[in-house]
Amino acid sequence: MDTQITVLDKGFVRLVDAMGSDLSVVNAARVSFGKRKESFEEGDAKLITYLAKHEHTSPFRHAYLQFHVKAPIFVFRQWMKHQVGCSWNEISGRYVEFPDDEYFVPASFRQQAKVNKQGSEGEIEEGSRGPAMEAYLDACRNSVAQYKRMLELGVCREQARCVLPLGLYSEVYWTTSLQAVAHFIRLRTESHAQWETQEYARAVRALMEDRFPASLKALLDSEVG
Repeated sequence: MDTQITVLDKGFVRLVDAMGSDLSVVNAARVSFGKRKESFEEGDAKLITYLAKHEHTSPFRHAYLQFHVKAPIFVFRQWMKHQVGCSWNEISGRYVEFPDDEYFVPASFRQQAKVNKQGSEGEIEEGSRGPAMEAYLDACRNSVAQYKRMLELGVCREQARCVLPLGLYSEVYWTTSLQAVAHFIRLRTESHAQWETQEYARAVRALMEDRFPASLKALLDSEVG
């Protein structure tokens, strides 16, 4: 399997493994009648749509996907709010030393939204090397430099990491049910979600929609996820 999509400047989403298919959802539902199918047919897509529309969600929890993700910590702060039906394991700064330049550098900076207090809109008026970018890069570089200095002074990794920026890249393995990943995609591709997180949600969708086309469409079209 091992299909990967590059996201942002240094990140990625990789589909490591998957269990099940649209047929798995169908058979999980049909077992109630003591029935099982060997191939997926047009009527099965209608059944999947019915299940999602009427919130019969347990069949969607019999299929699972495992992703390897590299993303900035601020993205994972939002992503890890999705816990139901999900398992997380993350690289640990207690065990490894972070490299010098593994922080996110945006192509531009957005303005604070005037109506949506948590969001942003448009771009600030500066070039790619304006004062905002200079301030951002100075802060990231200084944080990493002080982190390295603390390590050289003998400070343990678990304390030295506290000075690192939220833009630092981290890596996780994320294993999730089909229902849970559809819920993540729907919430995190909406316009009010942070743009960087939207990019990851779109990558997740692109990696899985060929394997679960009927189920993903039904879950995203319904109010259930």
